[in-house]
Amino acid sequence: MSVRLAPSILSADFATLGAAVQLAQAGGADLIHVDVMDGHFVPNITIGPPVVRSLARIATKPLDVHLMVSNPDLYLEAFVDAGAGMLSVHVEAVTHLHRTIERIKQLGAEAGVVLNPATPVGALDEIVRFVDFVLVMSVNPGFGGQRFIPGSERKIRQVRRLLDEAGNSAEIEVDGGIDTSNIADVVEAGAGIVVAGAAVFGQPDPTQAVRDLRTAAGKVSMGD
Repeated sequence: MSVRLAPSILSADFATLGAAVQLAQAGGADLIHVDVMDGHFVPNITIGPPVVRSLARIATKPLDVHLMVSNPDLYLEAFVDAGAGMLSVHVEAVTHLHRTIERIKQLGAEAGVVLNPATPVGALDEIVRFVDFVLVMSVNPGFGGQRFIPGSERKIRQVRRLLDEAGNSAEIEVDGGIDTSNIADVVEAGAGIVVAGAAVFGQPDPTQAVRDLRTAAGKVSMGD
């Protein structure tokens, strides 16, 4: 199966974000992943709509914006207006999830829901028919450069079964600790979008790092 690569700028040098995005795109990135943290829902603070707006001016690939924030409904319009093509919210942070998903779609972006590592797949039961994608966290959110949590592949498979049973062909996105050593495993488990931060921007040549991830992921479709 084909996979879309979404380098995460969380691991990039924030002083040169434009250059980082261009390097990732040169390597064949399909999306640019943007982690938004508020210091409340997760113990870190990153960026807001003004930075997304600046990135949108130089990015040639869609911006995949992951809201790790409390009360994300307050910010949906601002991030879509800034240039988010995909917008995901945590099931743990939203009270009226169906309304939130529908609002993201009304604003013109693809709507996704996110599951933390300790959140059961069953939390998606009542929303699974309506989502455009599901983001499975394979680390606890808040910081880049963490190690992939063993066994996350099982959760990816469970989400895929749930989507299939609901008749929804939505993609599964996986984020956290993914590199050339394990990307084939998550793709084989059902990931259609793979986020990689340190595996791209923590390498000497981010452009080649994206290509290396593509090669490693492609081994699944070749039967290796």
